[in-house]
Amino acid sequence: MSMYVAKITWKSDAPDTFAQNKYTRGHVWEFDGGVSVPASSSPHAVRVPFSVEAAVDPEEALVASAASCHMLTFLWLAARAGFNIASYTDNAVGEMAAMEDGRQWIAKIRLDPQIEWLGDAPTAEQLADLHHRAHEGCYIANSIKSEIVVRGV
Repeated sequence: MSMYVAKITWKSDAPDTFAQNKYTRGHVWEFDGGVSVPASSSPHAVRVPFSVEAAVDPEEALVASAASCHMLTFLWLAARAGFNIASYTDNAVGEMAAMEDGRQWIAKIRLDPQIEWLGDAPTAEQLADLHHRAHEGCYIANSIKSEIVVRGV
């Protein structure tokens, strides 16, 4: 089985006010290959200046992971089916909701892929099938309980 590793690093910027909940939520995600990503809590959850607005938050990362996984699986399936894609852009959106006990979760992820085809494009039925199979084959979609909806499918 494959293993996926991320190193998360946070350091206090306010040791005297930490217990009053006044500290940065800014931290760094590091991945194999040397990529470092500035991360933070969402400003929707923790107000600025304690959140870093310019950083990626875990909720955005979840939405991006689901959209990216769907896209990569879709591209692979489309290529195998003989279709040629010039570009694929997705403005994915995650919707936060409350559970019955009040806890928050990303209840729905809406994918909105805009695809430019080179040559023959699939029929509406073929496109829906490609998206369905991409969803079924996506590791992230298979790992989360959020509903994932593809616009137009």
